[in-house]
Amino acid sequence: MITPARPLTAAGALFTDGDGRVLLVEPTYKPEWEIPGGVVEGSETPAEGCAREVREELGLEIVPGRLLVVDWAPWQSDARVLFVFDGGTLPPTTSFRLQPEEIRSARFAAPAEVTHRCLPRLSRRVHAALAAWERGETRYLENGTAV
Repeated sequence: MITPARPLTAAGALFTDGDGRVLLVEPTYKPEWEIPGGVVEGSETPAEGCAREVREELGLEIVPGRLLVVDWAPWQSDARVLFVFDGGTLPPTTSFRLQPEEIRSARFAAPAEVTHRCLPRLSRRVHAALAAWERGETRYLENGTAV
């Protein structure tokens, strides 16, 4: 009997500041930083889930842009499919309305800082999304690595 994959689906937005820095959020519930986004709920599409999560976490109303990355990422005993959309360019002075239960702070970080603040698989995903954004591509990844 075949057991179909039932991966958790999550979606996030890659925001930049015009100087090549990436917007990261500091969750209250773990030490590693993330990009804005989260789990897609119920019958939401990944783009709808991304927009909702950005609204909840940062207080920003967005329409997610071009799909930059799809990442198949095994985690513990299950799998995840993670979508990263182009969130656009924000001025570095953008004011956020953070969701205090989930987000402690938000800041723009240079790509090298992403490597140090994020888990390796997310760092690889963010760097792949930046490269896809620069080249006008969409990339397929497995565990953060191009296949």
